[in-house]
Amino acid sequence: MPRVTELGITIGELPSGPSRSILDVPGVGVGHATVWRDEDPPPAGRGVARTGVTVIDPGGNAFREPIPAGGAILNGAGECTGFMSAQEWGLAETPIFLTSTMQLGRVYDAACELLMESEPGIGDDDVVIPVVAECDDSFLSESRRMQVTRDDVAAALDAARSSAATAAADRAAGRPVTPPAEGAVGSGTGMSCLGFKGGIGTASRVLPSGHTLGVLVMTNFGERGRLTVAGVPVGQLLPPAPAPTAPPAGSCIVIVITDAPIDPAGCRRLARRAGLGLARTGSTAHHASGEIFLALATGLRAPRGTVSPVTALQGRQLDPFFAAVVEAAEESVLNSLLNAPTVVGRSGNSSEGLPVDRVAALLALHS
Repeated sequence: MPRVTELGITIGELPSGPSRSILDVPGVGVGHATVWRDEDPPPAGRGVARTGVTVIDPGGNAFREPIPAGGAILNGAGECTGFMSAQEWGLAETPIFLTSTMQLGRVYDAACELLMESEPGIGDDDVVIPVVAECDDSFLSESRRMQVTRDDVAAALDAARSSAATAAADRAAGRPVTPPAEGAVGSGTGMSCLGFKGGIGTASRVLPSGHTLGVLVMTNFGERGRLTVAGVPVGQLLPPAPAPTAPPAGSCIVIVITDAPIDPAGCRRLARRAGLGLARTGSTAHHASGEIFLALATGLRAPRGTVSPVTALQGRQLDPFFAAVVEAAEESVLNSLLNAPTVVGRSGNSSEGLPVDRVAALLALHS
């Protein structure tokens, strides 16, 4: 399936990184575990599962070397564990786990166990609160049964760590870095966005300073009529939906990572700009939607309990990074739509894949 640039679309003014994904940020990896099953509905079985887990690994040991972080909430009808401590301390101490609403507790438990197994200091030297964020995929996935297992979380975490290692090896060897899977995969399997099938999307930007900023989104928000692609009101120009679509209020998680030296206050400002990127695609942040954004900056990373001697970027130096977040967030949402096929889930509910050929024709007509 095409990504934004393959349709001839240019979002914003800043250049993309080589893979046009969050993997362009050194050290970062992304892994998915997709849960797809068809069983009898409860209580006889677990029902139809269209869900999963996605992990963003910032690289290295986040417990021994926490990452400066900050977040923002556009509309707070959602959950992100570890968000409050990140806001208070300005640090992220774990990889970031994404899943569906009713699976959050399971993923949190598994994340604690897995992280303690890989880092003995967790629970001994200090405790951690893993970052686990969710969106509601119950339109397509049976939420009355726990669908995600510890093995699924372990598989996604292992895949994220392998992804980081593979990206680093490819860069060192001069090979192109392959972007992570997008659309209906991992935690994005059951998500719907702007009246079509949504899911996972990612994009990157290279700053004039030479730093890289990447964004990954889990999209599950918005109404079909508001879908906007590169400024074209595509949702108004496409035919009406053939069947009922997912409710417009379902949330969006945006993860921003950069290798620039940006402090926690700057990270909070970066995170806040993600909402502007969502708005450019058609988001109005519905009453029951959870738009939760988290930004991490590895350029000021330092051993636990110490402070980096590097000078943080401040004031107007952040302006290009603000633009990068807006552009990459917008492009990530569109990539999540372009890469997601039609998915039929529980009760026969269907989330239609974006008709790429029709969208391309509309963009050509309005260019």
